[in-house]
Amino acid sequence: MPNGSSMHNGLTLPKSETDRSHDLRNGSFSADIRQENGPSSGGIVGTSFAESHKTFNNTSGSGSHVYPVGLPDPLSTSLQGDCSGAGGTNASGDGAAAASQDTSTAEVEVRGTGQLPQAWKTWTDVAFPPRVRAPLISAGFPAPSLIQQHSWPILSVGRDFIGIAKTGSGKTLAFLLPIFAKLLESKADLRGPPASLVLAPTRELACQIENEAKNFGATAGMKAACLYGGAPKGPQLAELRQRPQVVVATPGRLNDLLCPPAGLTVAVDVKSVCYLVLDEADRMLDMGFEPQIRKIIQALPQERQTVMFTATWPPAIRRLAQDFLKDAVEVRVGETENLSVNTDITQHVALCPDLRDKEDRLDSILRASGTDQAIVFVNTKRMCEQVSLRISGSIAIHGDKDQRERDHALSQFKSGAIRVLVATDVAARGLDVKAVKVVVNFDPPNREEDYVHRVGRTGRAGQKGAAWTLLTNEDGAAARSIADIFKRMGLPLPAELERRLASGEMRSGRAGGGGSGARSRSVGVVSRRHDDDFDFGGPARRNDFGGRDEGRSSFMNDCPTY
Repeated sequence: MPNGSSMHNGLTLPKSETDRSHDLRNGSFSADIRQENGPSSGGIVGTSFAESHKTFNNTSGSGSHVYPVGLPDPLSTSLQGDCSGAGGTNASGDGAAAASQDTSTAEVEVRGTGQLPQAWKTWTDVAFPPRVRAPLISAGFPAPSLIQQHSWPILSVGRDFIGIAKTGSGKTLAFLLPIFAKLLESKADLRGPPASLVLAPTRELACQIENEAKNFGATAGMKAACLYGGAPKGPQLAELRQRPQVVVATPGRLNDLLCPPAGLTVAVDVKSVCYLVLDEADRMLDMGFEPQIRKIIQALPQERQTVMFTATWPPAIRRLAQDFLKDAVEVRVGETENLSVNTDITQHVALCPDLRDKEDRLDSILRASGTDQAIVFVNTKRMCEQVSLRISGSIAIHGDKDQRERDHALSQFKSGAIRVLVATDVAARGLDVKAVKVVVNFDPPNREEDYVHRVGRTGRAGQKGAAWTLLTNEDGAAARSIADIFKRMGLPLPAELERRLASGEMRSGRAGGGGSGARSRSVGVVSRRHDDDFDFGGPARRNDFGGRDEGRSSFMNDCPTY
């Protein structure tokens, strides 16, 4: 066993040290290494972590350096300037515009103390056991994505890790594969209690992570179970009895199982968890899950490796990282300080005089997209049903659908049996369908962050995509947020939109769906209607709408845990 390490549940983990110096609150570390895309510097060939971890020393404490990263990121390739519209045809007519961004390099910033392993830039560099690596190569990925290139070697040596990257960057496999590899190489008892726990904000994302774990872990003998609200506990507990190595859970449901009513036993054994992942940590905190997360972590062993993935780096996330991560290595991929859209996505804005025109524009966009799969986003459950009824052969998903209906809808859409999915924001995160070429914001989203995640359902895994947002003069707040994103990304702002915003012609009305209403910006107070979709669990007092009051805003308890 390496010096300075401890053995827990059959896995070698770094020893806990109370005197480790780090300042996550301010984002400062003793080294700052910036890397950009460039030619490959050759591969590291090996069959075990110890043999392949060539390292470089980062103890200087200052300075910034640029090193070549290797092959272009297959999930972040540059977008060719195509403003033709959905399916290659301009379906916008007057008052619509499109913008795309051509970025030939993606910057990666690595910060951490001590010796850090070099990035695994090609498949020959990747030192995972063959049973772990084979499914990715056979899936046809030309090379690891940027976040995978840097996270895999760092996680493999047992360091705590913070990954700041946008949606669609390949982060799910970035944290799953090191789990599989460690379990195999440590020869831990795979029949024991779960060794790893992944927390996710929504049940859709949790189910997506579970599917990825099963798809890419099967050849290594790995099993996964998913715990989420809005579904009976019985089948989920039955999966736990199959002794999965990976448990994926939403904080609400997991807290319910860890704190059962008097007379019942605790249903989940987390005392052997030595690998904790907080996926989309910023979203979990934004949804009010911080108390549940802290309660869960207190029940876990102190000797563990903790991993956090987040799209943004606000003060609340820094505090959480400071409290629970030890001497973490931070990796930032691309622009992370401000919200931005994947550059493989061409963004369109269409200005509509009224709801009828929005419906006509939607029909035109979907016709122009041909047979391509599309997702249409709306803000309310009621509008979701209305729009779905207008689109022949479409299917709707929102919070009033039970889990069986949601699973059926997603299965039909993922299989290609249904071409158009109409959804509220329950599908804005965790839905990964590579065939989606078009996203339409029939109702503009409430916040900049929601906009980024919605349009991020297309342009995944290196594919190109188109995103449309339909605006009326009642959508002034949403229009300003989208305009801010365009400006930050260096994209041209449609002249008519710029004119209307400057003149005050676009108003901020009452919050709602169907093309009218004020939308709170991500930098301000979040105002959510009770018609929105969220997944909360644990004890809370009821509000007037039948939802739960978490001490922040009032939300509909769309996914009950009992």
